[in-house]
Amino acid sequence: MEKFEHEYGAEQIQVLEGLEAVRKRPGMYIGSTSVRGLHHMVYEIVDNCVDEALAGYCTDIKVEIEPGNIVSVEDNGRGIPVEIHPKTKISTAETVYTVLHAGGKFGGDSGYKVSGGLHGVGASVVNALSNWTEVTIQRDGGIYQMYFEKGKTVKKLEKIGESEKTGTKVRFLADDTIFESLEYEFEVLEKRFREIAFLTKGVKISIEDKRGETPKKSEFCFEGGLISFVEFLNKNKEPLHKPPIYIEKDGEVPVEIAIQYTSAYSENIYTFTNNINTIEGGTHLEGFKRGLTKVFNDYARNHNILKDKEQNLQGEDIREGITAVISVKVKEPQFEGQTKTKLGNSEVTGIVQSMVNDVLSAFLEENPAVAKTILEKCISASRAREAARKARELVRRKSALETTTLPGKLADCSDKNPDNCEVYIVEGDSAGGSAKQGRDRKFQAILPLWGKMLNVEKSRADKIYGNDKLNPVIVAIGAGIGADFDITKIRYGKVIIMADADVDGAHIRTLLLTFFFRYMRPLIENGNVYLAQPPLYKVYKKGIQDVYCYTDEDLERTFKELEEKGITRDTLSIQRYKGLGEMNPEQLWDTTMNPETRILIQVKMEDAIKADEIFTILMGDEVNPRREFIEKNAKNVKNLDI
Repeated sequence: MEKFEHEYGAEQIQVLEGLEAVRKRPGMYIGSTSVRGLHHMVYEIVDNCVDEALAGYCTDIKVEIEPGNIVSVEDNGRGIPVEIHPKTKISTAETVYTVLHAGGKFGGDSGYKVSGGLHGVGASVVNALSNWTEVTIQRDGGIYQMYFEKGKTVKKLEKIGESEKTGTKVRFLADDTIFESLEYEFEVLEKRFREIAFLTKGVKISIEDKRGETPKKSEFCFEGGLISFVEFLNKNKEPLHKPPIYIEKDGEVPVEIAIQYTSAYSENIYTFTNNINTIEGGTHLEGFKRGLTKVFNDYARNHNILKDKEQNLQGEDIREGITAVISVKVKEPQFEGQTKTKLGNSEVTGIVQSMVNDVLSAFLEENPAVAKTILEKCISASRAREAARKARELVRRKSALETTTLPGKLADCSDKNPDNCEVYIVEGDSAGGSAKQGRDRKFQAILPLWGKMLNVEKSRADKIYGNDKLNPVIVAIGAGIGADFDITKIRYGKVIIMADADVDGAHIRTLLLTFFFRYMRPLIENGNVYLAQPPLYKVYKKGIQDVYCYTDEDLERTFKELEEKGITRDTLSIQRYKGLGEMNPEQLWDTTMNPETRILIQVKMEDAIKADEIFTILMGDEVNPRREFIEKNAKNVKNLDI
């Protein structure tokens, strides 16, 4: 990687303000004090290492989770400057760790060409929110070390040895009085570091978890960069061309893009700015979409694939089945919101669009077979979109002629404020009947479903409109689907899937979640989708109150509690519920629908890439990945009804 030749010393470390508020309002700086915020602490330190890699000085980053949830992050970059800072009159390294907004990332005379750290608060915030922090620096022929407790300097920077190596090692123990938990999840960190390695080709990132009896370790280094990333994303899909199309251009705003089309119907585009996952997109995504649409339409017209009388292909037609990763490096990024989820630099749109126009146009001319394959899919998508439009209009006209626009089997609630209302999507007419009788009619609506549901992973939108299983769901929720979905129009604040606690029920939940993920994703992103948790067992005996158990662990705990009261197992009756239909309305209300006693699991999307992978494996066309998934996870299955 090309080195950014620039001075990196005390003069490049600028001080903006102090550190007083961090411990009082930690959520302002790391998002939350939950497990998510805890992991963010590690990301902040690793991002500093990555910034050294982006500048061309770091090739190796090593992360360890030591016993006691101590985190160690070490790199072979230049090492933090150790000389006295001209403004603070203390060592520059101590300044970086004790003064908010002190770092080498501000202004044109900074120590970095580009950086993921917009606010420059990473090191000092981690220090402030840790019980203790130890920093060891190798630089200028020496080894230096300093030590902090809760953000305050306990041991100033001092030279402790000689070394010709360079780099920084940070060890810290997060403050258990601030964070809800100190238990790091290896898989969560592993996923993020794999992502970073894809985006920073040639840099090796390793993570080792030493807390258990058997250490876990992963190491990532991808010379292919974004090409490797796209191939990883499509590993369970059928690609239409190999290898992925790669676009790269250096300049004031370096841009990298990798593209590969698959036989799938969904589009998956991931955008990054300075290695930050801009999950809401922004100007780089806008430029990519504009360029992509123009290039394929121009090529199709110039090569007589689209006739003059035919309309241009729409952007959604051209993006069907696409997997793309867009990575831009912006010197002074402007992110919308402190969460850094949407890029706002207006100049990036034109830069990306122009680059896609130039490079992709040349690629298509040089690879006519690939161009033809992709355009055939685009044209097929266009025809399906038109069929979906006609089906949608037919559904709307049909609804307008009927006395009610709501599905006939829907038992609606009387309250019309979506914030107060919830709809239970219930498996089967029997359970639906019990739910209708047991519900609170003021705010609970019931929509029974029956029969085999459509697997939307293998279907285009034109097959969904008018489908007798999915159309009632679409109409009941009331916000449309796909590109037309409008979260502000939902009729219910909670959409609750209530299915039997067996294999068939799990299948129905998966089919519905696949539908919501592919065609109503904002519903999941906004936290409106829930899974009801009906009990597995009822423990009862004359003279004692019925006890409902939701897991095998609950059942064992109930046995122990009753035994402490002198009630032995052999005197108890146990009912194993095979389905919701076995419960009468009162039982269903008490166990599964009463807001004061029920258990609901909110469906969240922490990781869109992982979610896409799981839905592709479980519901897609490829059999081998599904077989491997089942074989790998079979040992974890519980309550499998055979």
